[in-house]
Amino acid sequence: MPDTATPVLIIDDEAHLRITAGQTLELAGYTPNAFASAEEALDALAPDFPGVVVSDIRMPGMDGMALLREVHKRDPDLPVILVTGHGDISTAVEAMREGAWDFLEKPFAGERLVEMVRRGIEKRRLSLENRQLKAELEAQQSAPGPRLVGRTQAMQHLSSMVQRISQVETDVLLFGETGAGKDLVARSLHERSNRGGQPFVAINCGAIPESIIESELFGHEKGAFTGAMERRIGKFEHADGGTVFLDEIESMPLALQVKLLRVLQERMVERLGANEPVALDIRVIAATKVDLKAAAEDGRFREDLYYRLNVVTLPIPALRERREDIPLLFQHFAVVAANRSGLEAPPLAAADISVLLAHDWPGNVRELRNLAERFVLLGAAYDYRLDALLEGAEAGASDLALPQQVELFEKSLISQSLASHRGRINDICVHLGLPRKTLYDKLKKYALKPEDYRQAAVD
Repeated sequence: MPDTATPVLIIDDEAHLRITAGQTLELAGYTPNAFASAEEALDALAPDFPGVVVSDIRMPGMDGMALLREVHKRDPDLPVILVTGHGDISTAVEAMREGAWDFLEKPFAGERLVEMVRRGIEKRRLSLENRQLKAELEAQQSAPGPRLVGRTQAMQHLSSMVQRISQVETDVLLFGETGAGKDLVARSLHERSNRGGQPFVAINCGAIPESIIESELFGHEKGAFTGAMERRIGKFEHADGGTVFLDEIESMPLALQVKLLRVLQERMVERLGANEPVALDIRVIAATKVDLKAAAEDGRFREDLYYRLNVVTLPIPALRERREDIPLLFQHFAVVAANRSGLEAPPLAAADISVLLAHDWPGNVRELRNLAERFVLLGAAYDYRLDALLEGAEAGASDLALPQQVELFEKSLISQSLASHRGRINDICVHLGLPRKTLYDKLKKYALKPEDYRQAAVD
């Protein structure tokens, strides 16, 4: 989708050049705003200006070089195209060193001006989207608890439930596929609760050998068994005052489930080899990728433990069930990876979004995060092509019909524009090249509310 109707500042002290350049850009679908002096143009330059600046170098008063420096003081990412006189190569070289986006030599063809503006506006769009993502990331990092990223109804409901349940002292069972983000939800529940400053102890029940899991969880006294050379505090006791997260609880041996049930009921733990129980002040969050009720009916999981855990159950949606969140999630992970590695995180192009939406994501959010990290770390070697980075993208293509994929793609683009422009309808119409009525029709169709994005910017 071309970035037509985007504003372009034209600055030249010669009226006929302003008129000619303005007519050329207007015919190409842009919105030219012409000024006779650099000072007038600077007064009209708003923060996060979505277009580019085209300015003559030689002008009375503030010249083009001084304008370039002043613009970049305000916004170093704003593309400035400078127009030089015939043969003025030394000035053009200096302009490029000062950070000019490009330069035009008089006389120039209208097609060259349009092409240069088009490329500058694309760069500007990517810069503003990246800036918005970084701002959102910084805001979320200062908020309590890990971020649950997503604007779909499923994620909004999950976020609301996490906030509500975090304030209640009850054990929680999380149910979701591998990689769906159960550990993130567990941490979010802990950090947003009154236990947030206390230990969060995560235990993968499927990764601890059965021979030592009891000692790991409950601890032991010196001499309790061969090799027990000293007292050991178990994970439950270490988490006192905080939260225990039992991941893959379906993998816990049946014999140990009896002892876990007692811990949950009595809030006490007894170390191996000890005679006296130790009182615990803990919250337990368990997570599973299987249907525990069915497992209990099959004898693979204790029924009484299932009902004890099933006080509050939170289902975690698979990534394919909230496809509209995929581009936002990807860019979030890319920004995180870029901040950690010191590299750039190029925003997604339209073709990349199509690749993301077409994939079926069997590995869920974990697979998406890994791809985003590869995109940042290795993307340059692949010209930042996601189809080259995403192994098996074609094999894992979505089963959705073409009209459904097109709708998802369109909704994702509109949602991103709402976020980038903080719900400002006029700016979104310009960015997407849509008439106002068409945009409102699409907002209604996809249940997107601009006020939600304005509120998100304030929060």
